[in-house]
Amino acid sequence: MARTGGAGGAGAGGGGGVARAVKGARRPEVRLPALEPFRDGAIEPDGDYDGVAFAETDLTGQDGGGSRFMDCALIGCALDGTRLRRARLLDSVLTGVRGVGTDLAEATLRDVELVDARLGGTQAHGGVLERVLVRGGKIDYLNLRQARLRDVVFEGCVLVEPDFGGARLERVAFVDCALRSADFTAATLTDVDLRGAAELTVAGGLDRLAGAVISTGQLLDLAPALAAQLGIRVED
Repeated sequence: MARTGGAGGAGAGGGGGVARAVKGARRPEVRLPALEPFRDGAIEPDGDYDGVAFAETDLTGQDGGGSRFMDCALIGCALDGTRLRRARLLDSVLTGVRGVGTDLAEATLRDVELVDARLGGTQAHGGVLERVLVRGGKIDYLNLRQARLRDVVFEGCVLVEPDFGGARLERVAFVDCALRSADFTAATLTDVDLRGAAELTVAGGLDRLAGAVISTGQLLDLAPALAAQLGIRVED
């Protein structure tokens, strides 16, 4: 089962020049029990997997929609086109998973660690992520539109064109990661810490960054886009 640990916050600018501490994201601390190896050959819709180890399992094209994965480990699994819509991943660790077009739409991830993943076009729109750590790896075109993220940490990973359109982000931190061409259109941000992002470019939704904290260097990097957003002409 998972237990949560706190992450310290830091100062952020507030109204009237009064600094307000950013609430740090709580990280999952997943402690897996002894696991049984997966021997069924294929996952099934609305399945119930408790204390199962999926080691180097090829789940390509399989349908586990609506399934519950509790205290599970997925290690080196292939997830190309795997359908996990409305699945629940609880107190679990995914390490070295890879795949294109994995469907996690409206899924729930709670107390989950995703480590060294190589994913592309993952559909997680409408999902719920709570106490999730994404560490290492690279995820291209992650669709988190209309999702709810609370206590989520992206650490040491590369996110290429992630779509947070209409999502709600609360206590989300980006630590030593690259955030490239992120779209925050219509998103709502509360206590989102972008200062640790080693690379930050925003393709849309600059006006929705209220509720986030950025560094002075990041502000300078974003200044041309912010000026364009506000209709400010900058001339020498």
